[in-house]
Amino acid sequence: MDWKTFQALLSGVNKYSTAFGRIWLSVVFVFRVMVYVVAAERVWGDEQKDFDCNTRQPGCANVCYDHFFPISHIRLWALQLIFVTCPSLMVVMHVAYREERERKHRLKHGEGSKLYPDTGKKHGGLWWTYLISLFFKTGIEIAFLYLLHLIYDSFDLPRLVKCEVSPCPNLVDCFIGRPTEKRVFTYFMVGASAFCIVLNICEIIYLIFKRVFRFAHKVKNRKRHQRLQKNPGNRAHDCQCHFHEHLDMKPKLRIHEELRASAPNLSTAA
Repeated sequence: MDWKTFQALLSGVNKYSTAFGRIWLSVVFVFRVMVYVVAAERVWGDEQKDFDCNTRQPGCANVCYDHFFPISHIRLWALQLIFVTCPSLMVVMHVAYREERERKHRLKHGEGSKLYPDTGKKHGGLWWTYLISLFFKTGIEIAFLYLLHLIYDSFDLPRLVKCEVSPCPNLVDCFIGRPTEKRVFTYFMVGASAFCIVLNICEIIYLIFKRVFRFAHKVKNRKRHQRLQKNPGNRAHDCQCHFHEHLDMKPKLRIHEELRASAPNLSTAA
């Protein structure tokens, strides 16, 4: 699989992501894709050859391996990385759709006219697309973690498994190659996936609270504007009151200044 091409496709998502989204993308490529490509593939390799059973019965080792490892960790993680990053492409496609609409609008109404203030800004339908993509990513992460937990019993890899599946003649002991190393990488990938889930949830909460705050601010401004429209005399009355208070203060200030000029010694003594 060409991970460089895959990374190039998703690198454009950074332009439309929040801070949580940028951290999520960095974690995916640094702590998951890079670890997968550089180390995990080599650790697993052709793990079926390292699966050793204490019998020479033809087909027994293959059947036992298929029984305990219905799908390899490495292939399951590859599917997880593909599925979990695909929802981000929804945002890129939506922005591309907006840019195409903007281009057609300018051709029809001139270069000065705009359909969107900013095609990449998360408002309207793009906000919903971004939020739905986060829900999809979170759901896919949880589904794959549950599947891994269901298949491999709490993400554990024992050194010894006992198999009695036909065509094995009796209860056969089978040994997994490099179980400790595989267990370490399994817990690392599970931890990285759990951290990505936390980032997605934080981003969902951030987007919703920001939208609620913006909506509440708009409602407050609208109510204040409606109140001023219903009572337009309040502002004029306040201005007149301030004007009369200012006129009333002028004679008092003038008398005070005349007193200070006529009796300077009195002011200094005071």
